[in-house]
Amino acid sequence: MNIDAAAVILAAGEGRRLKSTYVKAMHKISGVPIVTHVKRAAVAAGASRCIVVVGRDADLVRRTLGRDCEYVLQTERLGTGHACRQAEESLRDFSGVVMVLMGDAPLITSDTLARMLSEHLRLGAKATVLTASPQDVHGLGRIQRDTAGRFSRIIEERDANAEEKKIREINAGFYCFERAALFDALARIDNVNAQGEYMLTDTLPLIAEEGLVHTVELPDFSEAVGVNDRVWLSKAEEAMQQRIKERLMRDGVTIVDPASTYIEADVTVGADTVIMPFTCLRGETRIGGHCTIGPGSTLENTSVAAHSVVVHSYLVGAAVGEACQVGPFAHLRPETSLSEGVRVGNFVEIKKSQIGAGSKVSHLSYIGDATLGRDVNIGAGTIFVNYDGVNKHETVIEDEAFIGCNSNLVAPLTIGKGAFVAAGSTITRDVPEEALGVARARQENKEGWVRRKRPKTEN
Repeated sequence: MNIDAAAVILAAGEGRRLKSTYVKAMHKISGVPIVTHVKRAAVAAGASRCIVVVGRDADLVRRTLGRDCEYVLQTERLGTGHACRQAEESLRDFSGVVMVLMGDAPLITSDTLARMLSEHLRLGAKATVLTASPQDVHGLGRIQRDTAGRFSRIIEERDANAEEKKIREINAGFYCFERAALFDALARIDNVNAQGEYMLTDTLPLIAEEGLVHTVELPDFSEAVGVNDRVWLSKAEEAMQQRIKERLMRDGVTIVDPASTYIEADVTVGADTVIMPFTCLRGETRIGGHCTIGPGSTLENTSVAAHSVVVHSYLVGAAVGEACQVGPFAHLRPETSLSEGVRVGNFVEIKKSQIGAGSKVSHLSYIGDATLGRDVNIGAGTIFVNYDGVNKHETVIEDEAFIGCNSNLVAPLTIGKGAFVAAGSTITRDVPEEALGVARARQENKEGWVRRKRPKTEN
């Protein structure tokens, strides 16, 4: 079926109950802003255009969603109907289906929106409403039907009488409309209700006078849950985490203890990888197959190639090659790249450096602004002195070089291929290929020094 659909996303709500300096739509669920989840679902369901109704923090929403969306400003918060009407000019020449989506419901799926859209088109409805029958209907708008079971209207709880509050079918807050029917009805509604607002739901009885208003039942009400306060933010996060982890496990990833593991929405993990407890995967992290990540590791915007192991370590903006070992207790900072078979061990920090294949930085070292060739060995306690107080300087260590323990390499510096640096050296000049660099004071033993300095014992 050829679909011509535009999504109007209502994202101007301030979310006062969140008690935040940010608007509701910008709070994150599994690392992604709420409104971004809604936009992604709409596009995946077939929306060719997304028109986002914004209010306070409009520039922040625009920067977050980018140029793929159009934006209209709701300067006053006068209700959902008023918000939706702000998109009328943008859709003046549009002849397809208008989906109206709540911008505070991050759990809605593209499958559900696609089903609603498909049924709307198949039946030639003027409007289609997504409904549900949750156990707890407190605070939700009720679906009233006529004696023949046809949709009649939506009654907001504050406008409902005792009998109407017994209705179990509720409005889930997502709709499809014929464009002309929607905006014609929006022009005719008023704000005579308990909320004192222009309600989008008030358009539906008017549209029903002109044609079919269809309903589509949502089996899992959690998809439609709106984030109104921090409690519901937490509940939405819990539901999203379960969804993400179940999807990964069905795709062949082992998550040893899902309850102690946090994985954000844009993370990808290859098959046969094992995620150990107390691991946090954030941002656009990409993990290949047959890896072991954790326990106790945090990876953010980091790529890890197949067959690598990361244990008790913190990686941000790094790239780990195939068959590498990282940790325990390593810190890889942005622009760090490890080639195949690199070993980074205990209490090693690496920043903005490229480590060649087969090289080892096994323990207690800092590497910054450096390029290491293949099969380089960095001894324990080695420090790359890259900062002179004003500028950062680079160090180059060529293939098969060996850096002895407790060495200071003062950049800018080049250590040639196969060169050695003696343990305890502070190297300030380049070391040629296959040379030994030694830069330390000559040892001198002063015989009897301790006896002469020891206080004399009084008789």
